[in-house]
Amino acid sequence: MQIGVIGAGVMGSGVAQALAQSGLSVVVVDIDQAKLEQARGEIANALRFRALFGSSEKLEAADAVMERIQFTTEHQQLSDVSFVIENATESWEVKRDIYELIDGICREDCIFMINTSCISITKLAAVTGRPAQVIGTHFMNPVPAKKTVEVIRGFHTSDACVSAVGELMGEMGKEMIVVNDYPGFVSNRISHLFMNEAAFVVQDGVASAEEVDDIFKKCYGHAMGPLETADLIGLDTVVHSLKVLYDSYQDPKFRCCPLLQKMVDAGLHGRKSGQGFYSY
Repeated sequence: MQIGVIGAGVMGSGVAQALAQSGLSVVVVDIDQAKLEQARGEIANALRFRALFGSSEKLEAADAVMERIQFTTEHQQLSDVSFVIENATESWEVKRDIYELIDGICREDCIFMINTSCISITKLAAVTGRPAQVIGTHFMNPVPAKKTVEVIRGFHTSDACVSAVGELMGEMGKEMIVVNDYPGFVSNRISHLFMNEAAFVVQDGVASAEEVDDIFKKCYGHAMGPLETADLIGLDTVVHSLKVLYDSYQDPKFRCCPLLQKMVDAGLHGRKSGQGFYSY
């Protein structure tokens, strides 16, 4: 079985690595050749350094895992995949254009798995000729290390589609929690309120980023604070998602913090740019 992965950014690279580590054949598609080469290097490095994290299991050689991943700029290479996991920019227009394109390329029985933070699964499914085979799969970052996936059932998503995705998750060693389709679903509808309000707290001078995150880690027992999480996700992605949530619900609680927007405008996108609320 071969799996298509669209998007060679942080999430797409993580998904491709997790699939290949599970013994699955992967085709990674991105329109940017430089991004594909970057993804190739990052996945190879991640595989080589896995042993440093204390795992006692016998790990397959990095080169053997890499042989299962093909990198290409050609969407036509998705013509025979069983699943497509799409991880493109959190933009309705970008994602819509992708699904309109691949709907005419992929096999009729291919399932489309949308890895999105907030965009409606039902709305994207409607631009395809296979809405029953479209489902949301919100992987958490870093994908290879996270054992649970938020799976979103669209209005037309079939039971057979949910079952097939469950089998794929099982092959990847992951559990899925199935929820219904409203923008932001469960995880991001709640977590983006945390990240946005944390940015307001810093903007208003109530506390520093470190102090905000320490309260969440030391008082609430969270593994990461909301601003560390925002840096990991990418501040640009957080801003995009907040705009989707605001447009979807027309609720002022999702109004993007001006400091977040200012940082994104300045190119401070978090870990991937080397600077966000923290330096990397």
